[in-house]
Amino acid sequence: MDPLIGRFLEESPYIDYRSPLIRSAATQLFEDGRPAVERAETAYVFVRDEIPHSFDCRSGIVTAKASDVLRHRTGICHAKANLLAALLRSQGIPTGFCYQHITLADDDSLGYCVHAFNAVYLDGHWIRLDARGNTGGIDARFSLDKPVLAFRNRPSYDEYFWNGIYACPHPAAMALLEASKTLDEVQRGLPKTVTQLPDIEE
Repeated sequence: MDPLIGRFLEESPYIDYRSPLIRSAATQLFEDGRPAVERAETAYVFVRDEIPHSFDCRSGIVTAKASDVLRHRTGICHAKANLLAALLRSQGIPTGFCYQHITLADDDSLGYCVHAFNAVYLDGHWIRLDARGNTGGIDARFSLDKPVLAFRNRPSYDEYFWNGIYACPHPAAMALLEASKTLDEVQRGLPKTVTQLPDIEE
């Protein structure tokens, strides 16, 4: 395997796929011998539909690492992306992170934040999957072709994607989630930019 692709299979403190919780979930979710595409779709639908976004359910818990997202069954987009990465990396499926500059509200009245979703390497190419959760008219889906993500960019509101695919979660977002005790603290401190260089440029 290309050493660069191998970076997208590594375990880390936030993508702790060897934890008993992640291993148990993987055993329940994935049948032996199923193709990688089917396992990827199963994991994606599980994280999208069974793990509520913390702001949607007004969770009193702030999570960051994958096993905590699974344990408490909640997380913001950055945390849910960690869980999807952990589940897929546990299956030997390279998974990374992508980022999007979006408004916090329907308009720019509350400012901007960095939204996270995943890139998954299947059948020799990368696909984009957004497991944020389909509420309030959002209709993200599993797609092997054109991405069907949670949010469309609106150029009039300066919404856009950061170029490339990252092997590690957004450091500032992880630091915020670790330090925050409430969702209000999370919302006030959400990063507005990505300064790291991607591991794969596109």
